[in-house]
Amino acid sequence: MPDPGPAPRRLLAFGAVALLAVVLGALLLVRADAGLDTRRATVAGVPLTEVRAPGGDAGPRPGVVIAHGFAGSARLMRPLADTVARHGGVAVLLDFAGHGANPSRLPGAGRDDARARALLRHDLDVAVGWLRSRPGVDPDRIVLVGHSMGAGAVTRYAVDHPELARTVAISLPDADDVPAQWSGGLTLVVGGLEFSDFRRAADEAARGGPPGARRRVVAPGTEHISVLFAPRTHAAVVAAIPGRPGGPPPAPLTRLAGAGLLLLGLGLGFVPLATALLRRPPDPVTAGPPAPVAPGAARPGAAWSGRWLVVAVGAAGLGAALAAPLPTARLPLAVGGHVAVFLLLTGGLLVAARRWSGTPTPTATGRSGRAVGVAAALAGYAVLAVALPLHLGFTSATPVGARWWLLPLVLLCCLVFLLGAELVADGRGGRYAAVGGLGVVVLAAAAVTGLAPGFVLLVVPLFAALVAWQAAWAGVLRRRGAPWWLPALVGAVLLAWPIATTLPLA
Repeated sequence: MPDPGPAPRRLLAFGAVALLAVVLGALLLVRADAGLDTRRATVAGVPLTEVRAPGGDAGPRPGVVIAHGFAGSARLMRPLADTVARHGGVAVLLDFAGHGANPSRLPGAGRDDARARALLRHDLDVAVGWLRSRPGVDPDRIVLVGHSMGAGAVTRYAVDHPELARTVAISLPDADDVPAQWSGGLTLVVGGLEFSDFRRAADEAARGGPPGARRRVVAPGTEHISVLFAPRTHAAVVAAIPGRPGGPPPAPLTRLAGAGLLLLGLGLGFVPLATALLRRPPDPVTAGPPAPVAPGAARPGAAWSGRWLVVAVGAAGLGAALAAPLPTARLPLAVGGHVAVFLLLTGGLLVAARRWSGTPTPTATGRSGRAVGVAAALAGYAVLAVALPLHLGFTSATPVGARWWLLPLVLLCCLVFLLGAELVADGRGGRYAAVGGLGVVVLAAAAVTGLAPGFVLLVVPLFAALVAWQAAWAGVLRRRGAPWWLPALVGAVLLAWPIATTLPLA
C-alpha cells in the first residue's frame, strides 16, 4: 500500500482528535444532565427553566430562584441550578428582559435606570410566584441567588419581601442596594480577582444587619465570570438552602468542560473540512518563477508593505474617535451596537486607505459557482462551531426578537472590518492577526478612556478570543488557496454570531 504522505497523515490526525473531542464533550454534557428533570415554560413573557432531581417522597423541597447578570442568561447560570437540584432543592432560572430567550428589551442599556429596575423586579416576581406554585416546593423556604445585575435585583427584591429565607448576592455591584438596617439573611460572594468596586461593595454590604445575618465569601483566583464556576461559590449557595439534605460535591465545571471540548473538536474539524472543499494551492515548483523585476525598480506593493502598521493603527484610532459621538445606542443591542459601528468605521477606513494607496486589489480565482458553494458550506459550519457549544454549555446563543434583523447587520459590520484587515495585510497571516489584535486593544482603550461604554470591558476577553479564532481559521484557508475574501466571510460569522445573540436587547 503506498505511503499516504505527511499531509494526509496530519489531516487524519486532525480529524481523529476533532472527533474524539466532540464525542468526549457530548458525553460530558450528557453527564451534566444525568439524574435531573428539566422543564421550560414562559410565564407573563418571562422564559423560565425549572431544574430538579426526580422523586420527592421526602416532602416539600426548598426552592431557589437564580438570576443572571447583565449580558448573561439562564444558561450561564445552569451549573448553579444543577448544584441546587442535586442537593435537594428545586431551582428556577429566568431570562431577564433583553437577555437569553426573552425577546423584550431592557431599558437603559444596562445603566442604573428606574425603568430597568421595575422590569427586573417584575421578572423576578413572575419567577418567585411560579416557583411557589410548583408541586413539591415549600413556599416558605424560598431562596434568591443573583449575579452582578441580578445580585442587585434579588437583594432589592428581598428587602421588600421579608418572608424569603435567604439571599445570595454574587458580585454585588452596589452596597446601597442593601440597607444597613435590613435584618434579612444575606450571603455575599465575590471573586478574589474582581474589579475593586465589586470587592468594596461586598465589604460595605457585609457590615450591616444583625449579628450573624450577613456572611461574606471570597472565591480566590476568580474574576467576574469565573466566580460563577468556583466550588466555593457553589458551596455558599448550598449552605443558604434551608433544611437541605446531603448531596454530592459540586461539579460546576462539567457542563463548561463539555462545551469546551465540543468547541475544540469543531474548531479542529475545520481543517479537514476546508481541505476537502478547497483545491490545493499551486505548487511553487510547477507554477513557474515570479516575474523578473528590473534592476533598481521597486517591487510591487513594497511601499504599502512598509506602512501597513501605521495605516492599521490610524484606522483603528480614528474609528474609535468617530464612533464615540455617534448615537450607537439607537441600535437595540447594548454594547454590541457600539462594537459593530466601531468595526464598520475601522474596516471602511482600511478599505479606503488601500484604494488610495494605488496598490492593486486581489482578484478572485476559480469558478464563481463553486466558490459560492464552498463559502456557504464553510459559513454554515462556522455557525455550528460557534453557536452549538456556546448554547449548550455557556450562554444562550439563538436569535430571538430583534436579534433576527440585528444579526445580518452586525455580520455586515464584521465583514467590512475583516475585509479591510485582509487588504491591509496583503494576505499575510501575521499582519492579519495583528490588525485584529489592534482592534481589540483600541476598543479596550476606548472603554477605559470613556470613548466607548464601560461595559465593553466585560466583553473584550470574549472578543479577543473570537478574533484569535477567526485568524487561525483564516490561516487554514489561505494555505488551501481560498479566494482572498473567503477568510473574512467565515471570520465575520464567528465574530457576529456571539455579538448579536448574547449581548442584551436594549
